[in-house]
Amino acid sequence: MNSSIFPRLFFVLIGLAVLALRAQDHADPEKTAPAPRQTKGGGRANAGAEGGVQERSKQAAVTAADLAVDIEKIIANPAELAKGQKIFELQCGTCHGPKGEGSRGPTLAQPKLPRATDNPSLLRIIQGGIPGTEMPNARLRPGEAPYVAAYVRALGRMPIEKAPGDAAKGAVLFQTKGACLTCHTLNGQGPAIGPDLSDIGLRRGMAFMRRSLLEPQAEVPQSFLPFRAEISLPLNFMFVRVKTKEGKAVSGIRINENTYSIQLRDLTGAMHSLQKSELAELHKDQGVSPMPAFGGVFTSAELDDVVAYLVSLRGENKTL
Repeated sequence: MNSSIFPRLFFVLIGLAVLALRAQDHADPEKTAPAPRQTKGGGRANAGAEGGVQERSKQAAVTAADLAVDIEKIIANPAELAKGQKIFELQCGTCHGPKGEGSRGPTLAQPKLPRATDNPSLLRIIQGGIPGTEMPNARLRPGEAPYVAAYVRALGRMPIEKAPGDAAKGAVLFQTKGACLTCHTLNGQGPAIGPDLSDIGLRRGMAFMRRSLLEPQAEVPQSFLPFRAEISLPLNFMFVRVKTKEGKAVSGIRINENTYSIQLRDLTGAMHSLQKSELAELHKDQGVSPMPAFGGVFTSAELDDVVAYLVSLRGENKTL
């Protein structure tokens, strides 16, 4: 064998060894991971994770003093409960209605609240809002949150308001004269151009539904902020008009939106997903609804029947 091969082989082996050491350093979590911070108790904590916990705590700042308040005692004391009512009407009534009957926000006058199954979760929502929705954090003074929570719980114990119409007749009008399934979904039927109405009776009160039928533009979103549909209030569908740089015009209900894209469902039920970089125009129409007004479609008695039917829709698997 030629002796000149050995020096070359030696250098090749050295090179492979160096590459192997570099790969090991790259894969070693002790060398690649950020150094954990030493805590006062002697333990170690990742600074990024701790920062996230602190931010979440800040968003839902429920103090120990708030949690220690006996909400049942406030409910049992009319004078104390009146304080909660006054704060609620000032801070929450615009969206939820002064009696919690629902408006732009959901109905609170019901025994079970899906997002607030216990008092601590209710206090967290009152204090920190619900990120990604139109529910903001309340601007309350220290100690006011338990009074608001007590009033909300008291609303849920009031008798459910009885609709004056005939729900059975309303069901027929809903599907025939109203042709509501042309746009809305009910128990899986319909194109979902408008909101799903399967459990509308749990989410909105009679006053809201009557107003939506007579003045649909009054109950559309008043905010232009992007949102994710799966965590937003179900009825807050915004009407959007776009035009691409190639001249294609699309209008419909905003289903989802982020910094880079927007998804629409047009009035035929077709979905459109568009990159914002491809758009020449993007218009979010405040106070505009594709839903027609039904004041000239239903008589006053028929309107009562349709509202009674909508109130009865509480979801196939939902009970009070």
